Amino acid sequence: MKLSATILVATFGAACAFAPSSTQSTKTTLLMSDTAVEEETATTAAVEEEPAAPVVPAINGWSADAALPLYGLPGSSAPFGFFDPLGFSKDVELTGAKRLREAEVMHGRVAMMATIGYLIAENTPTIAYGFDHPTIANHQIPEVPGTVLFPFFLAINICEALRANRGWVEPGLGPLFTLRESYYPGDLGFDPLGLKPKNAKDFENMATKELNNGRLAMIAAAGFCVQEQINGKAILENLG
Repeated sequence: MKLSATILVATFGAACAFAPSSTQSTKTTLLMSDTAVEEETATTAAVEEEPAAPVVPAINGWSADAALPLYGLPGSSAPFGFFDPLGFSKDVELTGAKRLREAEVMHGRVAMMATIGYLIAENTPTIAYGFDHPTIANHQIPEVPGTVLFPFFLAINICEALRANRGWVEPGLGPLFTLRESYYPGDLGFDPLGLKPKNAKDFENMATKELNNGRLAMIAAAGFCVQEQINGKAILENLG
């Protein structure tokens, strides 16, 4: 009887030696589960750390597109297309692109007024010259009385202050020389005749025409000034 019991115990012990350990299995399962959770957490953290692309709202139908020259702002037309031989717009960021276009639009508008001003001032009655025509526009400003120039330049300063207040971020509230995110370059809200188009395509066409006329006017105004300095003759006098 004792011999049978001894054999039974030995057989049971040998069988247990080859049986899988439940403790080791549970521990391995827990380790694999913890590793999977850590990998999932790391993946989620990596996704959350990726910076989201800035969303710029559409303004006057224009949406910034980094794949296009100058972020797709109007101004390119045949036969040159996007013309920037000196590369001023290369690798420029969005705020810099808007600032470049703002400068071009405003200089173009001033040049258009200057071109007309040259022709009118030289061929109409003036404060300094009366009805003596033609006169030289380059000579007129130094001879205009200060009492006339002061309110003239004051009006210019007021207009520039209003433009800066509408389109530019105030010093101390953001980087210097930065346009507001909601501001479209050159759109001052001044449209007394209601000429601003309502749809995006027409606005793009009008903006491109304004830029092209401004570019031509900048060349013309510079040419008027240089020509009068060289030969001392009025613009229309040279044509006659």
